[in-house]
Amino acid sequence: MTIYDELVARGLIAQVTDEEEIKELVNNGKATFYIGFDPTADSLHVGHFMALCLMKRLQMAGNKPIALIGGGTGYIGDPSGRTDMRSMMTPETIQHNCDCFKKQMERFIDFSDGKALMVNNADWLLDLNYVDVLREIGPHFSVNRMLTAECYKQRMEKGLSFLEFNYMIMQSYDFYALYQKYGCNMQFGGDDQWSNMLGGTELIRRKLGKDAYAMTITLLLNSEGKKMGKTQSGAVWLDPNKTSPFDFYQYWRNVADADVLKCIRMLTFLPLEQIDEMDKWEGSQLNQAKEILAYELTALVHGEEEAKKAQEAARALFSSGNATNMPSAQIKEEDLTDGNIDLISLLVNSGLANTRSEARRAIEQGGVAIDGEKVTDIKFLIPVEKLQGEGIVLKKGKKNFRKVTMA
Repeated sequence: MTIYDELVARGLIAQVTDEEEIKELVNNGKATFYIGFDPTADSLHVGHFMALCLMKRLQMAGNKPIALIGGGTGYIGDPSGRTDMRSMMTPETIQHNCDCFKKQMERFIDFSDGKALMVNNADWLLDLNYVDVLREIGPHFSVNRMLTAECYKQRMEKGLSFLEFNYMIMQSYDFYALYQKYGCNMQFGGDDQWSNMLGGTELIRRKLGKDAYAMTITLLLNSEGKKMGKTQSGAVWLDPNKTSPFDFYQYWRNVADADVLKCIRMLTFLPLEQIDEMDKWEGSQLNQAKEILAYELTALVHGEEEAKKAQEAARALFSSGNATNMPSAQIKEEDLTDGNIDLISLLVNSGLANTRSEARRAIEQGGVAIDGEKVTDIKFLIPVEKLQGEGIVLKKGKKNFRKVTMA
């Protein structure tokens, strides 16, 4: 099976500009392709997972990935899929986020010996002369056509700033610059980027008279049509300091029955023959499938050792209500009042609740337990003695746990 056929069989391809040419390039290891990542946070998240896995698959097939960090476009912010304007970031924040991205990407992509590149579009975008851009690039973009793009339509109702209107032109310029500097002949991105990507292929054709190609990746949606990678407490991050390996494992262990086999097909590197067999699974077998999904993805992001720890912790937790490898939190002396801490403060300080009101609601709705005992009193106090030594297991909802001890 060719790599292109495998991508189709895994349900990863949404749209392509020229299927035959793209097949020829990727199947023969002739594609130098890029995917862009805007540094809007100091960690990649599950939303980037599809792109990272695609880069890894294509590199394994002999193609050369370019990870383009949007140090320049990060100054503007992509309007795609948003109804509000992104907040402005300082150059220092953007640089810090770029550094964090590279570290995480190295788990997926081999950057040694020029097998892959990481470049920052700040290197060319920040030096552009405004009048030159208007004269050189402006004539190749039709405003009427740009306004029909999906990414702009969503913003038109509330007002699209001129700042964001330029995002498509800058992304198109990226492709044009990468084509000239590195021979980059293909761009991959999320399906919501299609208009921006076509802008790039068109600019290369008009300015250089050359062909370049674009392919969009299927968005990772659950059975309800919502983007995956978010929980009630926010995004699921790849940085272990923001989302612990245990919580990362638990996120995938808890996907809906209707989504687990699709996620295994799209995200793991298990052979398709094995996945085809699993498609027949039902009932309790789906729980086994969820364990496989959670283990494979945790190993990919955090390594085999962390995946094993997370799996053992999850199994121990749900069989005995305790585990050594579950996420932990420590309470400091200054968090105590008269040798006690109230339950609402404990939930917030341990990271199980973002706000006091969220903690209060969880307690009132019967969703909080200490060492397996449900607590519904919002004024409940935990004495310091309870938190010393082994501490307590604090639970919120069905699947969120913390081992809480004194610092």
